[in-house]
Amino acid sequence: MSTARFLLTAGASGSGKTLITCGILQALKNRGLQTASFKCGPDYIDPMFHTKVIGTKSRNLDTFFTTPDRTRYLLKRNLEDCDIAVMEGVMGYYDGVGGTTTRASAYDLAKVTQTPVVLIVNCKGMSVSILPFIQGFVNFMPDSNIKGVLLNQISSMLYPRVKEMIETKLGIKVYGYVPVVTDCVIESRHLGLVMPNEIQDFKEKLGKLAKRMEETIDFHGLIELGKSAPAISVEKETKEYFQSLKNQGEKIKIGLAKDEAFCFFYEDNLKLLEEMGAELIPFSPIHDKELPPDIQGLLLYGGYPELYGKALEENLSMREQIKEALSKGMPVLAECGGFIYLHDIFEDEKGVFRQGVGQIKGKVFNTGKLSRFGYIEASCKKPVFGRQLGMCPAHEFHYFDSTSCGADFYAKKPTGKRGWDCIHSTPTMTAGFPHFYYYGNPELPKAFLDCSRDFKKRQSGGLEK
Repeated sequence: MSTARFLLTAGASGSGKTLITCGILQALKNRGLQTASFKCGPDYIDPMFHTKVIGTKSRNLDTFFTTPDRTRYLLKRNLEDCDIAVMEGVMGYYDGVGGTTTRASAYDLAKVTQTPVVLIVNCKGMSVSILPFIQGFVNFMPDSNIKGVLLNQISSMLYPRVKEMIETKLGIKVYGYVPVVTDCVIESRHLGLVMPNEIQDFKEKLGKLAKRMEETIDFHGLIELGKSAPAISVEKETKEYFQSLKNQGEKIKIGLAKDEAFCFFYEDNLKLLEEMGAELIPFSPIHDKELPPDIQGLLLYGGYPELYGKALEENLSMREQIKEALSKGMPVLAECGGFIYLHDIFEDEKGVFRQGVGQIKGKVFNTGKLSRFGYIEASCKKPVFGRQLGMCPAHEFHYFDSTSCGADFYAKKPTGKRGWDCIHSTPTMTAGFPHFYYYGNPELPKAFLDCSRDFKKRQSGGLEK
């Protein structure tokens, strides 16, 4: 099994990390390498880019959600069938939880996984000043693990001279450069990057970018740097714990909302559900008129329901079927977009209020600003699917708010004193704005699946109703 890997980071957001990462992934794939990518942090959309546009396996790694050993476990497991992994950092290299720590930063991930780092430097408006910029990042922490740099937005004429200065004066390797690119730009929207299928001819543009990078980036050097990464060590207790979670009960069918409106998934969450005995049955609340037959639970994850409010409202039969299933006690786990959809009414992107499922008695409205943003420690105040789960690490990122956010969990910011009530929790429903990463507390998905198994037994007359 290969353990080759390197991490791409930058001094700040907007430095070109995502575009350069996509180009490098495409170039590695073009070389015939089985490539995996990992996004540092809770972002859903960059991994979707890597998977849908480039066709690489892409996952999240987040040291807020998981302990160091669980982080290494996920990295090692997802590298099993790959030749090399490229990690993409988040924000600036040292920027972590609360804006005042390095916890859950790209630096933290590199440290936990012992991954060599390449710093992307946006050189626009700089020449000699590039050197102290690099020097500051390399020396800020004695274990920065920054082994080289890539220069972005620099001219082919200036590059050789700057490269020589960096390698001579700083003793750090320059792995190439990316010139100013105007014909391959990724647009943004309020939740981050637009979706991959919204970018016209992006694959073609990315192919051109990768070809251009072959001429300006030292891929042989990057691959060798990746090979220098040490083996990934995982403690025996961690392996045994996750092995113990597999197939603890009978196989069970779970309906998974999956379409343009509901598209925010952690692939490792889905993998864990399957390992725990779930057969995930995708369905579309937009296009399908009926729920999948013989399901015993529902998953309604996040996405962009506000962009498809009219279509969701007009699919009356789907809304009615979901409401009926929930009224009969079918368990549901809903997050953010799925939570919005469960309301009586919700506001769409045009300011029109649309009919939802009607399970949550309340109204969702656009605040025009980020209502909640960032990591939280969500502690349940009452049983969740019949169990006390303790603390579940989660995150929020939404411009919408609700007149009925729920009050069965208490969300606390990991730094500072801020906190608030959130999430509806009943014996068969957990629904709220927070997104959960199941490896942070696997008892949550386990409780949901066991509740779904109980529902199946009640359907067949095996349990008292």
